[in-house]
Amino acid sequence: MEDIIRIESNDLLPSRGRVLISEPFLGDYYFGRSVVLLIEHEDGEGTFGVIMNKPISTPVNKIIVDFPHFDSNIFLGGPVQQDQLFFLHTLGDLVPDAEEVLKGIYWGGDIEAIKAMIQQGAVKPNQIRFFLGYSGWESNQLKGELNRNSWLVSNTTSRALMQTKPVNMWNHFIRRMGTKYDMWLRFPENPELN
Repeated sequence: MEDIIRIESNDLLPSRGRVLISEPFLGDYYFGRSVVLLIEHEDGEGTFGVIMNKPISTPVNKIIVDFPHFDSNIFLGGPVQQDQLFFLHTLGDLVPDAEEVLKGIYWGGDIEAIKAMIQQGAVKPNQIRFFLGYSGWESNQLKGELNRNSWLVSNTTSRALMQTKPVNMWNHFIRRMGTKYDMWLRFPENPELN
């Protein structure tokens, strides 16, 4: 059974390992109805993370040269450095130089070790997620967006991030925020079509 983390308000502050959940009418190509895992957040320094629920319908080996065949799509990580590949995984110490972001989720590490594990069949698609680009905020930029209620902040689990289908992820996290946000689930994605 999944760990249940319920939050009835938006009092949490952003920090490493928490997620940002966009408000329903954030009309941005990248961030509309998105869930962003925060990889780093330092007050006065800036923030970066990756969008967890925006898959690109192309396998990683079709985009990255010399990458072994792997039955996993790449995700749109954000608008910054979209020519760079980033990855999260649940493989822990099996990947040298990986950093734990939250319990059970690791950021980066040795890509050659990942390639070797894929070739050996030692990695399943639900254990790793690849991203093109990342999401970044300069010092105090995210604070301003939070003050404008563009985002909610929530705790999360590795299971919620890696096993929730991307198409259901935004709704999943809104439900976890409590009944205060139930109305958000009823808002149409495009109000002009209502």
